[in-house]
Amino acid sequence: MPVRALARVNVAAVQRNVALLRSRVAPGTQLCAVVKADASGHGAVPVARAALAGGATSLAVATVGEAAELRAAGLTDPILILGAISNDELPIALAADAEIVAWSERFVADLARLADGAGGRRGAISVHVKLDSGMGRLGTRQADEAVAVAELVRARAPQLALVGAMTHLATADDDPEFVAQQLAAFEPFAARLRERVPGLRVHAANSAATLREPASHFDFVRCGIALYGCDPMNQDPAPYGLEPALELTSYVAALKPIAPGQSAGYGRRFIAERPTWIATLPIGYADGIRRALTNNCDVLIDGRRYPLVGTVSMDNVTVDVGPEPVVSVGARAVLIGRSGDERQTVEDVANRVGTINHEILCGISARVPRQYHRDGVPLP
Repeated sequence: MPVRALARVNVAAVQRNVALLRSRVAPGTQLCAVVKADASGHGAVPVARAALAGGATSLAVATVGEAAELRAAGLTDPILILGAISNDELPIALAADAEIVAWSERFVADLARLADGAGGRRGAISVHVKLDSGMGRLGTRQADEAVAVAELVRARAPQLALVGAMTHLATADDDPEFVAQQLAAFEPFAARLRERVPGLRVHAANSAATLREPASHFDFVRCGIALYGCDPMNQDPAPYGLEPALELTSYVAALKPIAPGQSAGYGRRFIAERPTWIATLPIGYADGIRRALTNNCDVLIDGRRYPLVGTVSMDNVTVDVGPEPVVSVGARAVLIGRSGDERQTVEDVANRVGTINHEILCGISARVPRQYHRDGVPLP
């Protein structure tokens, strides 16, 4: 029987995307796979494994819970927690043997006190010091303050180990001039720390910078959205050779004629102007189909493109399949992905509603089952 809503993820595509991204950086530059937010709805654990198989050397997440999930799944590779960590969360981060980002002396002091009481650890807690070079969120804007934080980390050896210097680029997808300003602020700071700690890992680049800003690559790049075969510039991944890993499908659950003046959906936001047929798909905003796509999206069925019409409801959408429909009940319907020669990317959907691919992917809810395969071969 058809599944009412299904997200199929090709882990082989993830693996190939990692290999492609690694080919875009210098041989000595490593790749960190950012799998936060459940790998943007793709599934953190299977995506992490595929990324590591493709050549990633480490992983990154946003929260301590995400790090703990990867460890619980048996992954032993380095994991960097990019986000803020409260004192209450620090024991979870330590239990996950995660690398931690710091930007204040107070946080380092709290971390050191906790490390003093964490008997039985295998080694020092790895710390990356962050400079805010222009993102304006986490991190200190003052290079001297960031250096002082780094010195405090070094002073608390062997409990703590200074292993990285980092920043976060704000406009790598659309403003190279501001990227250059950020790098000009970051590079002297990183150089000061390199003088103190030979072997320090310096990193700044996200997916967009990996593809467009070679000067930002440093020791490793942090790739997220590009892992999944999506365009960091939110246009089209094909010119970069990226391969979308996820497709979102439903099926035609009902098919009925509609006469001029009759409507479909809440609020009568679609009223037929001619005799036509309406296909109902059992997928809606509770699954991640944004309500803003009302009368504003396409659906691919049997290799043809049809307009989504009427209000997107919680559990259903309706599609105008024409006055002489060639589709049938049970037919597979593609909302993201390919059908025959037709293609609809997550970027296409995102641009319909003025958002980015990240948000569409993260919005695919837990109600939608994920099915994993390797080029069509189901994973156990």
